[in-house]
Amino acid sequence: MNKGIFERDRSGEVISISDPEFYKMSEAIERAQKLIAELNTGYHSAQKVRDLFSQLTGEIVDETFELLPPFYTDYGQNIRVGKEVFINQGCTFMDRGGITIEDHVLIAPKVNLVTINHPVSPSQRRSTISNPIVIKKGAWIGIAATIMPGVTVGENSIISAGAVVTKDVPANTIMAGVPAKVIKTIED
Repeated sequence: MNKGIFERDRSGEVISISDPEFYKMSEAIERAQKLIAELNTGYHSAQKVRDLFSQLTGEIVDETFELLPPFYTDYGQNIRVGKEVFINQGCTFMDRGGITIEDHVLIAPKVNLVTINHPVSPSQRRSTISNPIVIKKGAWIGIAATIMPGVTVGENSIISAGAVVTKDVPANTIMAGVPAKVIKTIED
């Protein structure tokens, strides 16, 4: 059986804009943009924000989930959040490859979680390749940090402000820099 475009995208296959099913991706992105426009326009109660975010992801979020708009995403349906997750304003989640945020995670303003990349070859550059991001329990992602495709941030780790994370982060560590490197182990 042939895999559909969404399954192929989530599995890391190269997706071309000339793919016969690309229109489905475009429709999903348009759906997300309508919900994002509603989320980011005017004031909404915390419950309304959770309701809109649940519509965006297709999964009901826990009542302890908090998000301060504005929030940006390309797709939305591949974001999963746990309990007691806080996402501050101005974050961008490019989630086609899948973003999993476990319990007790803090995400500062202007954080970028990017699961999409482009092939190096100029002839394929308009195509995309998606790889998942996982943020483990208790992690804290600092202001304007960027997490790149395929990265897992370990439990209780801290990503410093402005860091660009290109490789997996061990549990209980602090990462900083561009590209980010371990600068300290967290002792409890």
